[in-house]
Amino acid sequence: MSVTHTLSPITEFVNRRQQLLAQLPSNSVAIIPAGKEVTRSNDTEYLFCQNKNFYYLTGFNEPDALLVLVKASSEQGSVDQSILFCRDKDPLQEVWHGKRIGPSVAKQDYQFSACFTVQKFEKELPELLNDKDSVYVCQGENEALEQQILQCFKQLKAASRQGKKSPKALVDCTAFIHEMRLIKSSAELTIMRQANVISGQAHQRAMAKTHDGKFEYQIEAELLHEFARHGARFPAYNSIVAGGDNANILHYTENSDVLTNGDLLLIDAGAELAGYAADITRTFPVSGKFSEPQKTLYELVLLSQNKAIEAVKPNNTLGELNTITNKILTEGLYELGILQGDLPSLLAQNACKQYFIHGLGHWLGLDVHDVGDYAIDENRKQSRAFEPGMVMTIEPGIYIPLNDESVDEKWRGIAIRIEDNILVTETGYENLTVNSPKTVSDIETLMANART
Repeated sequence: MSVTHTLSPITEFVNRRQQLLAQLPSNSVAIIPAGKEVTRSNDTEYLFCQNKNFYYLTGFNEPDALLVLVKASSEQGSVDQSILFCRDKDPLQEVWHGKRIGPSVAKQDYQFSACFTVQKFEKELPELLNDKDSVYVCQGENEALEQQILQCFKQLKAASRQGKKSPKALVDCTAFIHEMRLIKSSAELTIMRQANVISGQAHQRAMAKTHDGKFEYQIEAELLHEFARHGARFPAYNSIVAGGDNANILHYTENSDVLTNGDLLLIDAGAELAGYAADITRTFPVSGKFSEPQKTLYELVLLSQNKAIEAVKPNNTLGELNTITNKILTEGLYELGILQGDLPSLLAQNACKQYFIHGLGHWLGLDVHDVGDYAIDENRKQSRAFEPGMVMTIEPGIYIPLNDESVDEKWRGIAIRIEDNILVTETGYENLTVNSPKTVSDIETLMANART
């Protein structure tokens, strides 16, 4: 399946800034910082990752920048403004570290009202805040910026005799942006579909390349190769490539052990494309053929996932999907003798959680565990009603550690997770994970064909 890359148009970011401005009260200012480069060791840095809230509103992918949104007062002729402070052009720095966009190009290409060098921010800040009623920031993201703003408050108060007026409040605007990010636009969904296709191709490649005697990190390399080959330069998160009992470590990322026939291989990996994450998990046999115990547990997990996905529609909730999944897994584990006791009591206790030890899913978008309220109710269930445009993962699993002597030996060391990315539509759902095999027959056929 070929992939055609489509990135969000600049109008998408302009519209988001306007949408945020519309939620702010009149005569206020919002200040959103970009990310900073982080030192890895001595004078080398980690690859830069932009602050996702800043990127969502700007599309601008350089460090140390600041977005200032000025919501107009009620005075006649007053207009909203969108201002960027960014690094200046610097020929010497660009020779060593790469080209910079610079204020003049940024203003035109990213459609800001005005752009200045970041060095001018400290000087311009008092004028930006003077006589404003309130200032909005994403509290907790950049404490140095918050302290700088509060210090400016004090300066303006001290200059009251010169006609200066300090804002009355510093307010958190995180919820505004997170609610916006929770509902994906058509442009965002186009990118997320592409990220899923690329990630699906990578999972196919991993299945085809898996053999007894290879190391987990060699399969990880196959994933990264396939991501990059199709234009997704980076993984969305550290890939989990966990053979055998390693898969019972939920966030196993060492990927250092040798693969062995008779074991399952759990891969949790997704590409990042234009800032957006895919998050897909597949579990398959190193040998290319499931054993009977592996197949039995695998098909139980797959049944629970399929039933949960089928229940995705507007106004349903993750809490209700959890109820469906927990019932199927509890009944299945009881029938296999892995859970023992009185079935009604086991169901009432959600006894499967002994072996299904994480949540069923999470929001997905610019972050792998994306932002947005889940609305936890008094029963600790996720009660947020689904709306069209939400994207989530559905990822049930069963994890039975090798040292669990409470179960028959044939089940020990088996860990299975199956994860797809699901979009809520007007009438139900769309499974974005379209090309990553997950039935027993499809997996075994792919692996058999790769070995002929």
